[in-house]
Amino acid sequence: MWLPSLFLVFSPRSDAVLTQALNFLPRYLLEQRDVEVNVRDKWDSTPLYYACLCGHEELVRYLLANGARCEANTFDGERCLYGALSDPIRRALRDYKQVTASCRRRDYYDDFLQRLLEQGIHSDVVFVVHGKPFRAHRCVLGARSTYFANMLDTKWKGKSVVVLRHPLINPVAFGALLQYLYTGRLDVGVEHVSDCERLAKQCQLWDLLEDLEAKCEKVSEFVASKPGTCVKVLTIEPPPADPRLREDLALLADCALPPELRGDLGELPFPCPDGFSSCPDICFRVADSSFLCHKAFFCGRSDYFRALLDDHFRESEEPAASGDPPVVTLHNISPEIFSHVLYYVYSDHTELPPELAYDVLSVADMYLLPGLKRLCGRSLAQMLEEDSVVGVWRIAKLFRLARLEDQCTEYMAKVIEKLVEREDFVEAVREEAAAVAARQETDSIPLVDDIRFHVASTVQTYSAIEEAQQRLRALEDLLVSIGLDC
Repeated sequence: MWLPSLFLVFSPRSDAVLTQALNFLPRYLLEQRDVEVNVRDKWDSTPLYYACLCGHEELVRYLLANGARCEANTFDGERCLYGALSDPIRRALRDYKQVTASCRRRDYYDDFLQRLLEQGIHSDVVFVVHGKPFRAHRCVLGARSTYFANMLDTKWKGKSVVVLRHPLINPVAFGALLQYLYTGRLDVGVEHVSDCERLAKQCQLWDLLEDLEAKCEKVSEFVASKPGTCVKVLTIEPPPADPRLREDLALLADCALPPELRGDLGELPFPCPDGFSSCPDICFRVADSSFLCHKAFFCGRSDYFRALLDDHFRESEEPAASGDPPVVTLHNISPEIFSHVLYYVYSDHTELPPELAYDVLSVADMYLLPGLKRLCGRSLAQMLEEDSVVGVWRIAKLFRLARLEDQCTEYMAKVIEKLVEREDFVEAVREEAAAVAARQETDSIPLVDDIRFHVASTVQTYSAIEEAQQRLRALEDLLVSIGLDC
């Protein structure tokens, strides 16, 4: 379901049912269905903009608290402020951390890349632009820009400090360019846009140049049509589904993959260009395979690997030869499974077959990678059948995958008349009842409540009422037969 379109049908009114829907639907979409909070529709409008326009103050505050972006003096920020229906909403926008995105961001990958840039964790090169230092990572710059890859392998090869004194290189614009290379996002004052365009041309970043020109035109049209508005910061933000950043950084996973495994995984979608060096600084040995990786990514994305590599809890070996990265052996994991961990760490995605999902899920839980666990949950959801749904539901509860658990109970509601005859389902209901602390005879059972909810939620016509009642009767008959009244 497309989140912005929901807000078109809502307008402020004192209707209790409508109020409940407004409170429930956004939370359900964001927290259960994992919908992107900053998704845009064909009018380039976000859920926050529609909530401001329609005057839903509580919803505005909820969206801000969950990562909706509305920075001051930007195109989006000015639009929300200009379109807000009431003064309390305008005050909420201005007061909420100076109209900045909440620290409770849902896109943990983007958050990691921003921290990687700001903190310079395990950086291996420093650019000094007219006296201002910028810590960076060769692997990221090389993967994101052919220009930087060539310069780091030729003119800047072996240099840990690169001094840039050219008068046309503005430090503010250079910092914005690094932000774009690391995050796909760019925030720069309008007075420095021409400097950014010049750098984008020099670094052959044609996509960025095109985005800058399009954004400048859009901002000019908005300011001309809304007298009194003042946009001081230009923001380039890729659409949530834009694959460019992840595809570029997946190149580092391609380079880390041992040659003997590449044939097993089929043709790589992003093959390493000839002569590209990813500059690895750690080698993971998994069985007989060696993965040449980067500490910045593994330590930044996983507390497990941070403890393993930074906190000296590691089992390390001597490098095979002088100049080679140190070797760390990982136990109880196969190279095939680690390959999926590898691609997730670098690109936040991996093509995961359902038959491998449980093995990868166990490893993701051990390596403290919650995002990879969610990917495994999506893969396991493809396996939902009458024979497997109870087992997948148990896995979802064990690994605390709320979305997968909800998908399982939704599927159970559809086939409940058959499930009540299965022993594994009956046992699951008994266990759920027993798990309720100090359960009284008529207390509810979470699994049963969830199934009832999904049965009821499918009723949209009068003809569906009888079918829903039959499903509920089958469930009630089961509860009576096993001595549970709830």
